[in-house]
Amino acid sequence: MLNCKKIFDPLKRRDSMATTHSHTNDHGHDHDHSGVFHSHAPIGKMKIAFFLTLVILVVELIGSYISHSLALLSDAGHVLTDIAAIGLSWYAMKQAMKPPNEAMTYGYHRSGILAAFINALSLIVIALVIGWEAYKRLQSPEPVSSTWMFISAGVGLVMNLYLGLGLSKEENINVKSAVLHMLGDAAASAGVIIGGIIIATTGWYAVDPILSFLIAVLIAFGAWKILKQTIGILMEGTPSGISIPDIVQAIRSIKGVYDVHDLHAWSITSGKNALSCHVVLDGSMSIRQSQSIIREIEHNLIHLGISHATIQTEDDGHPHKDAILCCDQEPEHHHE
Repeated sequence: MLNCKKIFDPLKRRDSMATTHSHTNDHGHDHDHSGVFHSHAPIGKMKIAFFLTLVILVVELIGSYISHSLALLSDAGHVLTDIAAIGLSWYAMKQAMKPPNEAMTYGYHRSGILAAFINALSLIVIALVIGWEAYKRLQSPEPVSSTWMFISAGVGLVMNLYLGLGLSKEENINVKSAVLHMLGDAAASAGVIIGGIIIATTGWYAVDPILSFLIAVLIAFGAWKILKQTIGILMEGTPSGISIPDIVQAIRSIKGVYDVHDLHAWSITSGKNALSCHVVLDGSMSIRQSQSIIREIEHNLIHLGISHATIQTEDDGHPHKDAILCCDQEPEHHHE
């Protein structure tokens, strides 16, 4: 706790309260924060993406069978995970629209994070499979028909670029994970086309498994980034871009706040950050007086990326430790 003169009267009743707030107050400012944390869910676009990706899968499976290209088959395997990814994202978006209830008080926003987590895991698995198949094919390269590689990969490249670029500006991590599938597959399709050119001009069939291995690395690298981000959210870690020291300083800088402790910051879902904390105020302060301080805290937090805050006010007689972060070894309180 900050060093300050003890002006609290421990005999007086504490006027402490907890508030939960999603920032909507204008505080008299000429700007507002409405929509700052709004997350668009392009459900219609995801539906279209699902069926167009299904077309890509059929084309590439036929092309890989006719051409005997492992790279094209690898790309088709990636497209299969695209279908699962987009389908999961589409389902998760519909789930996230459900209102909160007594069983799910935050609503169903985490369904999108779970979908992104599953998508990332599936990509890593498929990357390992592709890498192993590429290694075996490299030991014994097989003849490949470049014509069908061009046709099938060309269809995949055009459609995935169309879908991926169309959704690339979405901030929702669930959508990002699906876009990663699309753009990764577009890059893989481009690689397959280049491989087809090399095979057509040189007859070097080993380029096919080499490309497959590079596709696997591309898939795994992108999936790992998404996996780490989703794990951080599911573990309720501090959101990326949120600074705990900055938050503490912003709260302590407000006149009337003596200290802050037991602070938690987490993401409900991508772009929706939450915080809870205890702040120490003058114990003789009325509830109405404390509200102006709480409103100012909330205003400061919105500028630091926190859209949902739960603030508990206390006087210096509180029974908690003064540590900024939660201490697991809190003293036990027995009530009779």
